[in-house]
Amino acid sequence: MHLILLSAWTVLWFVVVEPHGGFSWHYLRTGGELIYQGTTGDGTGGLNLYAHHPELQMGPLSFLTAGLFNPFPEATGQFLAAALMSLLGLVIVVLAGRSAAHHFLGTGTNHQRLRQRVLIAGLAFIPMWIEVAVRFGHLDDVLALFFTTLAVRSVTRGNAALTGAFLALAMDSKPTALAFLPLLLALPREKWLRAGLWCAGLVAVAWLPFFLGDAQSFAAAKFAIPNHPASALRWLGVGDPETPGWDRPAQAALGLALGTIAVWRGRWAAVVLLGANARIVLDPSVYTYYTASVLLGTLLWDVIGQRRLVPWWSWLALLILYGSVFVVPDDSARGLIRLVFVVASTAYVLLWPVRERGRRGGRRGRRRPPARTDEGPAASHQAGAATPWAEPPAAR
Repeated sequence: MHLILLSAWTVLWFVVVEPHGGFSWHYLRTGGELIYQGTTGDGTGGLNLYAHHPELQMGPLSFLTAGLFNPFPEATGQFLAAALMSLLGLVIVVLAGRSAAHHFLGTGTNHQRLRQRVLIAGLAFIPMWIEVAVRFGHLDDVLALFFTTLAVRSVTRGNAALTGAFLALAMDSKPTALAFLPLLLALPREKWLRAGLWCAGLVAVAWLPFFLGDAQSFAAAKFAIPNHPASALRWLGVGDPETPGWDRPAQAALGLALGTIAVWRGRWAAVVLLGANARIVLDPSVYTYYTASVLLGTLLWDVIGQRRLVPWWSWLALLILYGSVFVVPDDSARGLIRLVFVVASTAYVLLWPVRERGRRGGRRGRRRPPARTDEGPAASHQAGAATPWAEPPAAR
């Protein structure tokens, strides 16, 4: 029933938005054509793509995937891509629920309440997912967030290789996924090296050929966009008309720092939210699809990071960040709203007391809680039977 409701909700939003969607799909279509050119064409494609087209700020994996839709007529390819990206939103909600079910094994969690939490948070998540997937057609964000969710699932299962690989694929899809790298630290310490090697290796395989093939590819990192009056940057005193040179490195550094603190505090489920917060608070632009990464962060925090029945951070993010676009006409006021949300949500997930996993059943919470894979047959059977989000015990 939960999946039926979420599927119907997704279809409804898809039908409403799709006729006016694909705002940015031409970037992906162009990049998909260029990356498959190789040595053919005018020499601006293949490994020369980023050197000659710094405006294409997506990762190579996104262009390789987008190119698969190019054999279709443009309208058909865009529709098929939008449908696939919409479906991935549903998969993300299911993955979040399964991750939570596995994370809470043996803690006495009420799985009926967990299902309800996933449903309520998913209803807030889907509209913003359709915004990024259908209205804008940003395949790079879609893939980055999808692979990040798979990395979260791997963290709860304690799988170092898959955690590193999925985080690498997220960064290969969109460089801003670098802010989610502290998820590696949520693994047991003895697994850090393996996870890090997998991550670094797959990132190198995807990106190094472009930088070795044409040194001008580094120019893509300096691509600037206008500093919008509604950005939080304006409230931080940055009046530059375009992206300051320090801005992108600062975004990455802030996201990494906040995520690392979250893991140290035993709140690794907040890493995605904090990385997304770092982006929107320091980004000079204010596109609404940026909010999709925040909603993934609140979804993960609401279902894994705490046990309240009502996932109110997901709905607060939707109403405050997305709703303010339609009801607050003043640019400066919208910038202040973005700043206040980032400060409040960051302070909450890092500082507010939460009932940590493991308080029940005689186990105390740990600062860096790895997945528990040693549950007894009775506990595993009980959790597997109690919730459709969890895999059958035999599959574990």
